[in-house]
Amino acid sequence: MSTSEIDASVQAELNRLRESIDNIDAAVVHMLAERFKATQQVGRLKADHRLPPADPARETRQIARLRQLAQSANLDPAFAEKLLNFIIAEVIRHHERIADEAENGDAGRTGGTTATAAEA
Repeated sequence: MSTSEIDASVQAELNRLRESIDNIDAAVVHMLAERFKATQQVGRLKADHRLPPADPARETRQIARLRQLAQSANLDPAFAEKLLNFIIAEVIRHHERIADEAENGDAGRTGGTTATAAEA
């Protein structure tokens, strides 16, 4: 069935739902950007004080917390954990880069999104 064969009321509802999804996607991207700004600051603070890029104890707490939030929101906790693990891995990678740049005198201020997801 092509789009032109869909009933007009069904197409209107589909468009309304998709517009809502698009708005939510935009909000997610903006929230992630804000999160990464905060974690970038954490990365710089860690680098300045020679703290390790990863904090396994915090990561474990955050995963447990996010799983509980997901469950209460009727979202698959395993999916939420996978998402957070992806973010944490990116954050650690950024923290390592910030630490390397700080060690070389650059202090991690080369632009881009250098952040630490596990910290927020």
